[in-house]
Order: sequence, then C-alpha cells, then structure tokens
Amino acid sequence: MHRHLLGHLPIVLCVARHRAFATAAAELGMSPSAVSHAVRSVEDRLAIPLFARTTRSVSLTEAGERFIAGVEPALTDIVKTVEGLTAERGEVTGLLRIDAPRVVLEMALTQILAKLALQYPRLTVEVRTGQTSVDIVAQGFDAGIRIRRAIQQDMVTTRLTGAFKVILVASRDYLDARGTPKAIADLHQHNCIGIRSAVSGSIVDWELIDGKKPTTVKTSGTAVVTDITEALSLALAGVGIAYVVEPLARRYLREGNLKWLLPQTAVEHDGLFLYYPRRASLAPKLRAFIDVARKTLKSLE
Repeated sequence: MHRHLLGHLPIVLCVARHRAFATAAAELGMSPSAVSHAVRSVEDRLAIPLFARTTRSVSLTEAGERFIAGVEPALTDIVKTVEGLTAERGEVTGLLRIDAPRVVLEMALTQILAKLALQYPRLTVEVRTGQTSVDIVAQGFDAGIRIRRAIQQDMVTTRLTGAFKVILVASRDYLDARGTPKAIADLHQHNCIGIRSAVSGSIVDWELIDGKKPTTVKTSGTAVVTDITEALSLALAGVGIAYVVEPLARRYLREGNLKWLLPQTAVEHDGLFLYYPRRASLAPKLRAFIDVARKTLKSLE
C-alpha cells in the first residue's frame, strides 16, 4: 500500500460512519473539500469507488462495505497500540466517544468529566446525548451508558450507579393550587407533563406500581417535552406533575422545592451501566474513564 494512503484511511472511516462529508469534515476539523480530496485519493489508488454520492445522500458501495469492514478493525488496533504505549508513560490520550441520554449528564457524567479533565488533560471525551439508543459500534462510539434492559446482550457492562426509582414530583405551588393526588386514579384530574418518545412518536405511558402489580398510566396535560430534564424544569416552575428519576430530583426534594407524590407507586430500575464491545475493554482511555467513574460516584454516595 502506498504510504500516503494510510494517512487518508481515518478520513474514509469517518465519512463512512457519518454517511456525510460535511459532518465528517466538522468532526475532523477539516474543510469538506479536503475530506473529499482524501476520499478520492483512496478511491483513485484502489481504482474502485467506495462511496455512492448524490446531491442528497452518501452511501457505501458494496466494495466500500468490504473495505471498511476489513480496514476499521486494523486501524482501531493501531490506535489502541499507540494509546497503550502513551499510557505506559502515565499518559492517557486520544478521543473517547460516549453515547448517553441527556439525563445521565445530570445524574453522573458531569462530575466524572470534571475529574477526568483534571487527571487526564490530554484525553478528550465527546458525549452524544440523545433520547434513543444507537449501535455504538456502527456509529463509532467507544461506549454507551443506559439502563441494563436497553443494552444489547453481547456488550460488556460496568455498573456506574446503584438502583434508582422513577418517581412523581410536583412543586408546592402546584399542589397548593390543584391539590395532592392520593391514588393513581387521581392523576387523571391533574396536569401531567408528558414526554414524547423519539422512537414511537407517542407520549410515554408512566410505569407505576399499583399495590404490588406493575401498571401503566396514560397521562394528559398542557405541556409535552422530549426529555426528563425538561419535565423536571417544568415541574419546578409549577406547571404540573413530572415523571422523573429520583437522583435528578433529589436536591430539590431535600430543599423543599418539590414534593415526592405517591411514593409507594415508584418503579425501581437496576441502575446505569457503561457498556462497550469486548475488544474495547482494554483501551487505556476506557479503563481510565471506568476508574475515575467508580471513584467519583463512590464519593457521591
């Protein structure tokens, strides 16, 4: 292989991951024309097109799919080897890409990133916050953070937090004006802040415990958002009742800004887990993240 071709391979992989030249250029800090030139150089050297381009889309050709499947693992191993050598000198470098719901930033990730920045100043952590899970391998992420039931079974998992409950909260002002629900059935007379699913497009039913049995409740109200953190903000503003994870609301409950409603109905989840493919488990940057995360979260318990 021509030596100049090797330098273009990370660019080709980035375009393949995003299926877009402009997005790849933005991530790489290059101009779209420079990215296009690098890709064309590889295609010219191989004498075969890797991408099918139109004015609206970019997709891999059949040959491109085979090329990426063969090159990506090898290039990943090279990056890990380099990172491993720098780690032996006590340095952790590179880019760690993590996919996580936005609520995880509030619950745990912000504190972890603050400690990482101090301990490993040459490590860059990029967090993609989205409501829906993605294929972290196909999308080029090193790891993801979700509750256990949302994680693919072939992934390695590391616990980040203990179990937590999903609870109903409302402000004192709202409850003074509308009254406090005494049972699940009372929720139908209240202004419930809805959360719209990015997957189905529908309003998410609230999962609750009725007696000892799980049940789902369809809610309605004057506000619908796409994220739990937004629902919490509206509850604090006195808009209505929000369905949120307890750690997110804990400070406001302690300070008296919110009240926990119908505590006996709260569903408990097993906690948040970092997950990643087995081949990534030895990467120094991921090990550094796990080590700092465990120490940071233990200190917050």
